[in-house]
Amino acid sequence: MTKEKTRNIDRELFETAKKYIPGGVNSPVRSFKAVGGSPVFVKRAKGSRLYAENGGCFIDYCLSWGALMMGHAYPRVIKGLERVIKRGTSYGAVTKAETELAKLIVEAVPSIDRVRLTNSGTEAVMGAVRLARGHTKKNAIIKFEGAYHGHADYLLDEAGSGMATLGRSASSGVPEDFTRYTISLPYNDLKKVESMVEKLNGKIAAIIVEPVAANSGVIIPEAEFLRGLRKIADKFNIVLIFDEVITGFRLSYGGAQEFFDVKPDLTCLGKIIGGGLPIGAFGGKKEIMRLLAPEGSVYQAGTLSGNPVAVTSGISTLKELKKVNPYAILEKRKEKLCSGIKSSAEKRGIKLEINSIGSMFSIFFTDRKVKNFSTAKTQDTDLFKEFFHGLLKEGVYFSPSGFEANFLSTFHKDAEINKTLEAVERTFKAM
Repeated sequence: MTKEKTRNIDRELFETAKKYIPGGVNSPVRSFKAVGGSPVFVKRAKGSRLYAENGGCFIDYCLSWGALMMGHAYPRVIKGLERVIKRGTSYGAVTKAETELAKLIVEAVPSIDRVRLTNSGTEAVMGAVRLARGHTKKNAIIKFEGAYHGHADYLLDEAGSGMATLGRSASSGVPEDFTRYTISLPYNDLKKVESMVEKLNGKIAAIIVEPVAANSGVIIPEAEFLRGLRKIADKFNIVLIFDEVITGFRLSYGGAQEFFDVKPDLTCLGKIIGGGLPIGAFGGKKEIMRLLAPEGSVYQAGTLSGNPVAVTSGISTLKELKKVNPYAILEKRKEKLCSGIKSSAEKRGIKLEINSIGSMFSIFFTDRKVKNFSTAKTQDTDLFKEFFHGLLKEGVYFSPSGFEANFLSTFHKDAEINKTLEAVERTFKAM
């Protein structure tokens, strides 16, 4: 199939989609608005590969935005789904499987004594913030610039992910009163956090943070940042919330909190715990979690929370992760990939920074060290567009925004890394 015909298929499908779906997509960053052109319409996926409606095949480093640690259509996950789906897709009642997934999460994540399942990461964060407010009887929360904690009104102030991609710091349709209690501060700046907490002494209910920022590109916490937040939270009776929707079960089996050895009071999870199906969860200390209805007065609910199909996928995924323990080998392959990209860029005189940790990485076309959202915004987004589309022509699919993370799965072996580096070399040469 010719490249022109391929482009036409994508364009035609996108134009049809736009007749029925706002912007042609059900989540904004999928639209390719940040990189231009029509999005790739995926037909199926297997292992490390996406297979498109246009006939193309791509090595996938987006991996459903980090949800697919075990790759696409992992055999044991699919087998479990085939078994459970025949029993029905939703009950709206309790199941043994919910308890099994909850037990796996509690046993894995150091700070979680009890956990509540939700339908998405957004719902998990909403529940955690409400619970923190109910526990402390305070209203204000601190978040960090460029962090994306879902699309709840009060969390879209200075948000990352799709908000950063669209070049907006806030969303229309959100009354100012809804963000009145949300304070956004620079990531990796402990002094500003402590100063703000002291200024508003007695009013801060929670500090919510991505332990590794991954929605303005991957940004690594500086040496004492997370420990410093823990100390501030303890000193001022503030609930520390780790948003581990991306890092949970990604950096280690126990998440970023195990990786960095810092325990939050509450943790939000998603993505990997569903093995590719919609799910979220929040959990933490039992003295806080017992405030949730029906035990306590903090209300949270969901018709599809604990859905048997999503829960079964999550159980299969977490059991496989524990058994396979792929973290060391994935980090080794990620290092090979990132060092190869850096070397290829230097050879061509292209300035870029690569931030990486575990099996996740981001490429920033800048000569500045990226340590927060402000420095992430110094990147040359036009150069990223050229790089993205160059790789796409070579059969490599990166996340379609310079403000998003990329990921490896257990199916990204040396052969995939080598092919990717060859594609990068040809792309940089053309640039």
